[in-house]
Amino acid sequence: MPEHDAIVRAAGAVLVRDGLVAIVHRPRYDDWTLPKGKHEAGEGDREAASREVWEETGFEAVIEDDLGTIEYEVERRGRTLPKVVRYYVMRATSGGFTADAEVDELRWLGQDEAMKLLTYARDRDVLSRWPGP
Repeated sequence: MPEHDAIVRAAGAVLVRDGLVAIVHRPRYDDWTLPKGKHEAGEGDREAASREVWEETGFEAVIEDDLGTIEYEVERRGRTLPKVVRYYVMRATSGGFTADAEVDELRWLGQDEAMKLLTYARDRDVLSRWPGP
């Protein structure tokens, strides 16, 4: 298998509006996280982040800044693979949240509140890279 196929690539965002950040709840994992998801075929980081933010939150957004990447391991088909996720600061421009099976709740919170609610230390690391409103 080619090396690039052994890496799970994803992208997401610190989605902001009116000085608040969007945190989503995924019932499948019972976690609170930043909106993100895996690339679809042919997508780059920016396209994947924009699509995933829209799919998970219902908001159109513009990319304002690059927050870099995080890396961790995931299980896929009985294999442990590296996952690389690029994050952006994205400002919500229009839209609205509708709950579904993937994301059943969205909360707009101040940065400190969001830090307390996020399930994963890696998400807190990404959120700490956002300088705030």
